[in-house]
Amino acid sequence: MFQLGKTIVSEDIIEKEFVCNISACKGACCVDGEAGAPLEKEEAKILENIYPKVKPFLRKEGIDVIEKQGAWVTSEWGELETPLIDGADCAYVIFDENKTALCGIEEAYNQGEISWKKPVSCHLYPVRVKDYSEFSAVNYHKWEICDDACSLGKELQVPVYKFVKQALIRKFGQNWYDELEKVAENYNNK
Repeated sequence: MFQLGKTIVSEDIIEKEFVCNISACKGACCVDGEAGAPLEKEEAKILENIYPKVKPFLRKEGIDVIEKQGAWVTSEWGELETPLIDGADCAYVIFDENKTALCGIEEAYNQGEISWKKPVSCHLYPVRVKDYSEFSAVNYHKWEICDDACSLGKELQVPVYKFVKQALIRKFGQNWYDELEKVAENYNNK
């Protein structure tokens, strides 16, 4: 672990390699698991505001859940997250012709309907950020459904932090990312 500003960062994001291989996993991270995508407080409000523009991109099952539970929910641990369809798929998941899970929010963004890409937790994956009162913990989340992404990252020699560069800049800013690159360079030259 090392500290960058008010973050404590795991070396795993420098050491591990990762490139999303959606053709292999079919977007399993959006349909597997026990919880929706983690949301920041501001993102919950954004979801409420953009829902009317995102709705035309969603599946009926997702629309039904969102209209019953809301654009976001509070977990039993008090955390904000996206609602789930029958405890599995994120309510915002859509599928392409190959049955690959995609994000309806991101599709609305790609089509120019909204200016917000998707929750930062989704954009950051496989990096997970846990906010505490004094600092944020920045960790690599290893999940077997991403084994193909780890293999592809190793083959292409792309460390996790480079794969999620835009998301890290979105979350922490360009200066923070520049500092991370310096730490990574020093770490790799040991």
